[in-house]
Amino acid sequence: MAAPMSNVDEIRNRVILGEFGVKNVHTTDYPGNYPGYDDTWDLEKFKKNFRIDIVHSDEDTLEFDMIGIDASIANAFRRILLAEVPTMAIEKVFIYNNTSIIQDEILAHRLGLVPIKADPRLFEYRNPEDQEGTEIDTIQLQLKVKCTRNPRAPKDSSDPKELYLNHMDANIGPVHGDILLAQLRPGQELDVVMHCVKGIGKDHAKFSPVATASYRLLPEITLLQTIEGEQAESLE
Repeated sequence: MAAPMSNVDEIRNRVILGEFGVKNVHTTDYPGNYPGYDDTWDLEKFKKNFRIDIVHSDEDTLEFDMIGIDASIANAFRRILLAEVPTMAIEKVFIYNNTSIIQDEILAHRLGLVPIKADPRLFEYRNPEDQEGTEIDTIQLQLKVKCTRNPRAPKDSSDPKELYLNHMDANIGPVHGDILLAQLRPGQELDVVMHCVKGIGKDHAKFSPVATASYRLLPEITLLQTIEGEQAESLE
């Protein structure tokens, strides 16, 4: 049975959250589904109706509204952000000296997950058959740090930040400078060389440029009855 024409716009453009379930979750705006509606896809019409409004943007977070687009396409953008946007990440770790309490395998794993601040557009994908990288497909970083006692530390201090020099991780150029790799004590040393390559999150999660990417439908609240008194104050 065909839907009444008065409900067609609601069915085509709204997902209804009812008391006992969610309705209109499937896309129905395809050609020939509703008499009198031309739902054939057209690039110019899409460009005219589609709009992106930036809600919030800072160094770590971006929130935006996509208006005039189907939820399935919004989900496709989410999956692209997670799996198909290239970044640079540490692929190989050469440990020459590690006298910390962190095992070599754990240290290499931690380094591999550190987000690297580098523009992937400046590099090419590395050929899996190549044994050694080149300047066009590999970034080489070195972490070489040794913990020593601070001769100027107060005698009554028990704070490792005052007692020791280089007892924390060194700055190796990550996105954030406060990522803890290992805590060193006097005499402990790290000497590591790392090779960063270009990749995408579909191959390994360390290449994903976002910690998470999600979307939700823009809510439109319709009051079905008059709200008065204390309920109206609570609603405000």
